Amino acid sequence: MKRRPFVKSVGAVMLSSLAPIQFAKASPTYPVRPVRMIVPLAPGGGSDAIARLLSAHLTEKFGQSFIVENRPAASGIVGTDAVAKAQPDGYTLLTVFSTHAMSAELFKKLPYDPIKDFIPVSLTIQSPLVLLINPSLPVNNFKEFVAYAKANPNKLNYGSSGQGSAPHLMTEQMNAMAGIKTTHVPYKGVAPITLALVQNEIQFALANIFTTLPMVKAGRLKMIATGGVKRSLLAPDVPTIAESGLAGYDSVVWYGVLAPAKTPPEIVDELSREIAIILKKPEIVKTITDGGNEPVGTTPQQFAAIMSEDVKKWGILGRKLGIELE
Repeated sequence: MKRRPFVKSVGAVMLSSLAPIQFAKASPTYPVRPVRMIVPLAPGGGSDAIARLLSAHLTEKFGQSFIVENRPAASGIVGTDAVAKAQPDGYTLLTVFSTHAMSAELFKKLPYDPIKDFIPVSLTIQSPLVLLINPSLPVNNFKEFVAYAKANPNKLNYGSSGQGSAPHLMTEQMNAMAGIKTTHVPYKGVAPITLALVQNEIQFALANIFTTLPMVKAGRLKMIATGGVKRSLLAPDVPTIAESGLAGYDSVVWYGVLAPAKTPPEIVDELSREIAIILKKPEIVKTITDGGNEPVGTTPQQFAAIMSEDVKKWGILGRKLGIELE
């Protein structure tokens, strides 16, 4: 998978809190009690999977439990707000994906600021979404899907993990580029979306490949296109959306770890280093790449740059598509 380039300029808010990290020494006393890793979505999705992978290895490294806690409500806002208001002491972390940065300019009101109230720790993996359909839909590829959708405007329902989520915006971007109209149905995470798709409550969805591939292999879902810049190694015979007629389109999302703003830089730096080490372990690399994803591991500054880039990109797209969320 092609890695996204890091932008050189970062928002002043991010940089002001990150500047000392590069030369900070690791805390000799952290952690001395269990650390909570909040996942603001339902179990079974990408954020949950990467949180559980990291928690096991961080627990082993530090000798203190890193406990995954799912808080799925209001498109992730409830769990995210809990971390924003937590003590900035390194004992409450947040696992997020692209939606976090996307929400910064699309929501009229949030109980927190997606940028100012958090400090980036590390981007963990990048993952292409894939286009899944219920097998009863009479199409076999992306071009047939577009033709069917054009012939049946607003009759196809699609699922996402909530208003303003990455799958929501990326599906709306796909719809706009393809010239089709469909109906959005929000859910609390990938697991309920997958169930709804199997039960034909919705007819299609953009979702991650590593949690949905078993359903595809079992014949309960059909994968008709992938959203990466190149074909997935897990589905080499399935063309990308870009090569199927939407040149330039990609639906690659990222997952990462944040901490509350004002968390001590030495703790943020220590966590970032350890996460990067974990993501380079051969067995972890294999686990992640076997799922069709790319392990990354960044410095806090690099992750801040990616978030800054996404805030701008999706803010522009949201305004262009007229997406403004309450």
